[in-house]
Amino acid sequence: MTTMTETSARFREFKMPDVGEGLTEAEILKWFVQPGDTVTDGQVVCEVETAKAAVELPIPFDGVVHELRFPEGTTVDVGQVIIVVDVAPDSGDAAPAAEAPAQEPVESADPGDDAPKSRTPVLVGYGVAESSTKRRPRKRAAAAPEAAAAVAAVQAELNGHGTPAAPAPADVPDARPLAKPPVRKLAKDLGVDLTTVTPTGKDGIITREDVHAAAAPATDAPAAPSAPSPAAPVSAEPQEPVGSARETRIPVKGVRKAVAQAMVGSAFTAPHVTEFVTVDVTRTMKLVAELKEDKDMAGVRVNPLLIIAKALLVAIKRNPDVNAAWDEANQEIVRKHYVNLGIAAATPRGLIVPNIKDAHDKTLPELAAALGELVSTAREGKTSPAAMAGGTVTITNVGVFGVDTGTPILNPGESAILAVGAIKLQPWVHKGKVKPRQVTTLALSFDHRLVDGELGSKVLADVAAILEQPKRLITWA
Repeated sequence: MTTMTETSARFREFKMPDVGEGLTEAEILKWFVQPGDTVTDGQVVCEVETAKAAVELPIPFDGVVHELRFPEGTTVDVGQVIIVVDVAPDSGDAAPAAEAPAQEPVESADPGDDAPKSRTPVLVGYGVAESSTKRRPRKRAAAAPEAAAAVAAVQAELNGHGTPAAPAPADVPDARPLAKPPVRKLAKDLGVDLTTVTPTGKDGIITREDVHAAAAPATDAPAAPSAPSPAAPVSAEPQEPVGSARETRIPVKGVRKAVAQAMVGSAFTAPHVTEFVTVDVTRTMKLVAELKEDKDMAGVRVNPLLIIAKALLVAIKRNPDVNAAWDEANQEIVRKHYVNLGIAAATPRGLIVPNIKDAHDKTLPELAAALGELVSTAREGKTSPAAMAGGTVTITNVGVFGVDTGTPILNPGESAILAVGAIKLQPWVHKGKVKPRQVTTLALSFDHRLVDGELGSKVLADVAAILEQPKRLITWA
């Protein structure tokens, strides 16, 4: 899709692109430029978070930043203009055709305005559509500074900063707090009355930070004055102190929203079956120690997950029917002749499952390098949507959290997922004697529509057999 348009010969707009596969929105995490900054073609101007990952957006032309349409933390629909660039800054002073008059924010904030439906208020950050309707300045707009001062004084009293303010003018109730829809939703979720919030944004607009500050408990607030306050009627209704709140509501968005939708869809679409096996992996751990000293493995990370991944790839090669997908629309089973091995990764933004493309063709050193790159990229939050698309089977290493195993839910579109538990020293019968051995538990969940119990059991048994006797990586491969 086209992500830029010309508003004039001088100003160009850059729209939120579809950075994934059919994504409809993205949240602006961080701006790397500000109005007045010079940008060049290909320069990264912001970082956005989609339902799949955090992505940096480069701008496709040169110029000087004229306007940022949305602040950080705003969720923007694909196709909306997010930045305006002056591509001819030496041409003298000018303004884009769609720029709003200076008094528009105050005038459009009044909920009683009879504005045409084709006109969009600038307060929500979407710009102003062209309109032939001319409107006279409203006298009530002059009361806006007084209303803002009254609100600021009330908030100062509630937070314990300064003395109470004088009563607000009679027309204060008509002044609606200036805030964008995402900020209003945040305030609603946190139980914050926007009329009590002191705005710090441009033109008196309330920001997300203002709402969070209002919701935070005032631990250092001084004692309230004993004399009656003129502004007391504003807070006369009994309210539970914010500090005693027993619940916190967090908006569901980004990666967390995508994970929730995917897990619900998978759990209630594919009939899951999970099988377990406990296995002695002492020989595998010895192999890991030896490979760490091998010069052919120099420069790559060697750990048990590497051998487990290779074991699963060999098991799939021996049982290729497990590497498939269910096509509900066409009522077909799609057999995959390649393995894109997914690795579930916990990141600060939530669970993601990037995959190693064509993992079945990689040597052990190549697989180790690919695993290392995948993990480091995920931890840095730089995993691209393409890296998470097209997976066929997945491994989730819950053992890193010290748990024995779990019943993993399939990644949508895949047929199987292997959970690896913690490797622990346990008493084990070895060669007729009870000895301390390194043991782990594996769990394999599979889609019972296309994987029967026999096939699933064979795959899990093969993985266990390889981890018990790693030499099978050679004999079976």
